[in-house]
Amino acid sequence: MRPPLEVADIFRRHGAAWRAAQAGHVSLAQLKVMSAIETCRTAALGGHIEGCEDCGHSRIAYNSCRNRHCPKCQGAAAREWLAAREADLLPVGYFHVVFTVPAEVADIGFHNKAVVYDLLFRVASETMLTIAADPRHLGARIGITAVLHTWGSAMRRHPHIHMVVPGGGISLDGERWVSSRPAFLLPVRVLAKLFRRLFLTRLLELHAIGRLHFFGDHVGLRDRRAFVRRLAPLRTKKWVVYAKPPFAGPEAVLAYLSRYTHRVAISNRRLISLDETGVTFHYKDYRRDGGDRQRTMTLSPDEFIRRFLLHVLPKGFHRIRHYGLLVSAAHKANVARARELLDAPTPPEAEAAGAATASISTVSVLRRSHGRHRDHARRRPTARPASLTRVHRDDGVVTRRGNPQSLVEAAPLRLSGDCMSKPIACSAAMLARLKSACLAPEQRLTGALATPPRRTRSNASGRGRPPSGSLRRRSVPKSP
Repeated sequence: MRPPLEVADIFRRHGAAWRAAQAGHVSLAQLKVMSAIETCRTAALGGHIEGCEDCGHSRIAYNSCRNRHCPKCQGAAAREWLAAREADLLPVGYFHVVFTVPAEVADIGFHNKAVVYDLLFRVASETMLTIAADPRHLGARIGITAVLHTWGSAMRRHPHIHMVVPGGGISLDGERWVSSRPAFLLPVRVLAKLFRRLFLTRLLELHAIGRLHFFGDHVGLRDRRAFVRRLAPLRTKKWVVYAKPPFAGPEAVLAYLSRYTHRVAISNRRLISLDETGVTFHYKDYRRDGGDRQRTMTLSPDEFIRRFLLHVLPKGFHRIRHYGLLVSAAHKANVARARELLDAPTPPEAEAAGAATASISTVSVLRRSHGRHRDHARRRPTARPASLTRVHRDDGVVTRRGNPQSLVEAAPLRLSGDCMSKPIACSAAMLARLKSACLAPEQRLTGALATPPRRTRSNASGRGRPPSGSLRRRSVPKSP
């Protein structure tokens, strides 16, 4: 069910004026995020037709932007990620460890997101792996799943790393499993001191080789002596590292990860209202205890948009990373070895998921051409069947996919309980041609889905060619 207020509504109502007022001060990545959120699940992105075999109802559903900063597009990505990680869970207790940097470092990180956030990942993981491998503490190799959050509950800058760590690891000689104490993993004071020393040392090294850049009020930090003076108080300041009690089992770990892995700066369910006073939303004040922690805050639309865009990550930056036993190159072998040492069987869910994935084949029928593919050698045209089927591994639902004629003539699609299933991929133009055939007269849409007049351009031979991005249909050569 759509919430009464979404971030997209705020962007659509006030985004254009904010962009005009901030012209020249907004990055291309931030503009792309705003555009993606504003057009998410609208006719601008095309859509698909959904139908129910039980009730015969059909409807047009618009496509999602799938941007990782969009509050509406994280549910499916989180479920897929969790399904892939379920096979890595071990039958041991798991701890939640958080590494936080002071506000002075957060200001430096705002101008150097990719460099400083990557340093935060590397130093936090190195700290955990170093102390865990020390025989005075655990004396084992551990696995780490780390997630970066750059915001606090009020959307201010607050970069920190959330880690989920199993309560133990494989011994340094690889011959036994070393378990931690029931409610204690590693000493947080030791972790905080090593984390502080490593981070400040590496930050000075980055400044020395010219990897840090400063603008505005921080331009003076380009001078090395000024930068060293800025970091001097941080060497004696207390850096916050804390560990929460272990979870109550693998199921609790998955439930926790689902709330943290694909979270954005603010979710739509926290928004309360948008009126002349501004945007009102829920937040947590961690300086209070008990029921007083839940508070409300009202910001002007411009300030709300500014705070939201503070947390746009650089392109290609990975905000979920794995270290130690869970590093990608050898995590399957490490997890298998850990299960062997723990005398734990492979979970049946992982085996069933692997078998079901191997039995599914996907064939795309409706394709959209792209300009970058024009120079590729044209494949030999072959006849395609009128319709294709795909069987989902969960509940045996069948989705028919095919050319436009087969989509209209095929039997209604059988969908799961709430009339939702895998979509039939169509462009906006294709939806306009199908809507009158697939929907009842009272359900037909007009306006946004109306098919615009088709424009062509002439090539060297004088023949018209459809513009790049239009939907093409392959022809089958006639037999001689």
